[in-house]
Amino acid sequence: MLETMSLGGRPVRRANGRYDDVDFHRAVGHKFRPIKCGYNRRDVLLFAIAIGAQADEKHFLYERHPRFAAFPTFPINLAFKQTDQDVFDFVARTTSEPIPGLPPFDAQRCVDGERGIEIVNPIPASSRGLDLEIHSRVLGVYDRGGSIVSEQEHDLVDMNTGTVYVRMTSTALAIGQGGYGGPEGPIRPTIQMPARQPDAVHSYKTTPETALLYRLCGDYNPMHADDELSKRVGLRGATLQGLGTWNIAAHGLLRGVADSDPSRFKAFGARFRSVVYPGDELQTWIWRTGSEGCFDHYVFETIVKGDGRVALSNGYAKIRQQRSKL
Repeated sequence: MLETMSLGGRPVRRANGRYDDVDFHRAVGHKFRPIKCGYNRRDVLLFAIAIGAQADEKHFLYERHPRFAAFPTFPINLAFKQTDQDVFDFVARTTSEPIPGLPPFDAQRCVDGERGIEIVNPIPASSRGLDLEIHSRVLGVYDRGGSIVSEQEHDLVDMNTGTVYVRMTSTALAIGQGGYGGPEGPIRPTIQMPARQPDAVHSYKTTPETALLYRLCGDYNPMHADDELSKRVGLRGATLQGLGTWNIAAHGLLRGVADSDPSRFKAFGARFRSVVYPGDELQTWIWRTGSEGCFDHYVFETIVKGDGRVALSNGYAKIRQQRSKL
């Protein structure tokens, strides 16, 4: 006996919780409803301090600085925050709208796999006077190891002018929600770190409060604040947000190889590998691997100092070379 009836060509749920009529190919190219978002200078300041900006980087930390700017990865949380200035129900906010051909995802069993960002145009220090939306679409959906892998692209657009500010990519893993015989999809090669000393190393000692501070940037997942909830799923306690680690690494890289100049930051991304706990010390090892035109290419890996577990792998960045002062 079916528990739900097919609606609009969506997969049909059986009594055992599995679905009929799943078709991964129908999901590809699907465009989500646009997400309205906005932010002020206070949001920009809070983000910078939450990811480790230091006192000698006043252009990220003081709104009256002549070069005041948003840190380049700031938009990565806007799909969570949207236009809110108060806390919100994170689980409800991140429950995906229906995607053609796919069963509904259980948000409690979905994790970030990879994130990337490309700066298309400089990010304004606030959204005042702008009509910002995030436009997202499905790039690919794969059935791998009993889980569903979803790759998506997200553009931050000013609807007043059509200006695209950033293009973000995400890979999400719906754990244990696959097994429908869909395509396995391409396996992205692992970026091998060079067998030599890194060109730069950034160290950042998190504190017991780091995740609590970062959540004020819009990542209100209770797993990063509630120790008892986290222990019930087998963790030692509340964890640092994966995007918190990701953004700390982005800051370390820009500081380490580009003099903290946001105008030089073109692209950045990494794969999430291991849980990080507040209080862990993070080390990001950075190698320059070549150049193309006016850009230098870097790879990086973020590890937890002490036990050496890899927090971020497959890290890459594209940084504009410093302009000659002559």
